[in-house]
Amino acid sequence: CLMAVPGKVAAFHLPPLPTVGEIIKLFRLKAQKQLSQNFLLDLRLTDKIVRQAGELKNAHVCEVGPGPGGITRSILSAGVEQLLLIEKDSRFIPGLEMLSEAAPGKVRIVHGDILTYKMEKAFPKHLKKNWEDEPPDIHIIGNLPFSVSTPLIVKWLENVSKKDGPFIYGRTQMTLTFQKEVAERLTANPGGKQRSRLSIMSQHLCTVENCFVIPGQAFVPKPEVDVAVVHFTPLVQPKIQQPFELVEKVVRSVFQFRRKYCFRGIETLFPENGRLKRTEQLMMTANVDPTLRPFQLTMSHFRNLCNTYRKMCDEDPSLFVYNYREELKQKKKVRNFFQSTSQPKWMEEEDQL
Repeated sequence: CLMAVPGKVAAFHLPPLPTVGEIIKLFRLKAQKQLSQNFLLDLRLTDKIVRQAGELKNAHVCEVGPGPGGITRSILSAGVEQLLLIEKDSRFIPGLEMLSEAAPGKVRIVHGDILTYKMEKAFPKHLKKNWEDEPPDIHIIGNLPFSVSTPLIVKWLENVSKKDGPFIYGRTQMTLTFQKEVAERLTANPGGKQRSRLSIMSQHLCTVENCFVIPGQAFVPKPEVDVAVVHFTPLVQPKIQQPFELVEKVVRSVFQFRRKYCFRGIETLFPENGRLKRTEQLMMTANVDPTLRPFQLTMSHFRNLCNTYRKMCDEDPSLFVYNYREELKQKKKVRNFFQSTSQPKWMEEEDQL
């Protein structure tokens, strides 16, 4: 209900409701291991997650995978204007509808998959801000299943780069949970053992903050790992000003042979014919020491590599579509073909012997 207080802004309070644990029992909800579902029942922790999102008073929020609705309650208690819930698992919809009825006019439930849901029309147009302005009054919050978290953040980072999807409204902020190890990769500095492709792709587009860790035993069922809350704010200017696909290709190639010198991974950007010469040309122009390991490269190293590779692609457009793995597959096919055609001859020789 809305409580009117003289001289103060009305605060929103949820009416008395069954606890999240009671909702789980009432609707006989059970976390599905194949969907890597883990419920967070402690409302002190859900409140803490929501506080990391910042000021949500009168904000518009999209919660991803609300499940039984623990974080949902904390978001509503923060006094949001509108809450969009996107839930793939139909078993949770009745419990979420109960919350919707308790907060009339505030909640919209979508039964769908966040990986395919079109976020471009999720919020009112008047909330749009210029990219250079402060972030819009829009937030994405979610306790993500482990199986979805990495592909989803890569998808959203691409949206940040192209300023589409949920970022058509401006620099929309995100507060999401990840496996602790993934969170460490997202925020790892050069030289750190967790430095990876995710580190570069996220940090070149966003300010990424590892907020706090939730121990595994706080979840039901208890996962084998701890969980971390990570906050993302898109940067006004990306640190590497090249198309997402180009940056992703360069970064993926560099980290392909993580334990070897970076020279080895960079080689895979080029076809076998002329590979060595082109790799040396790229590394010399980008001023990158070929004996550095991939995790030792700084953001400026990656910026130089991407800018130089872009110039090389402009000179030779066939370069960007070259795929190292495809070349390996083709070579394997040819090798298998010759082996299969020559085998009968070997067998004949063995018979004669």
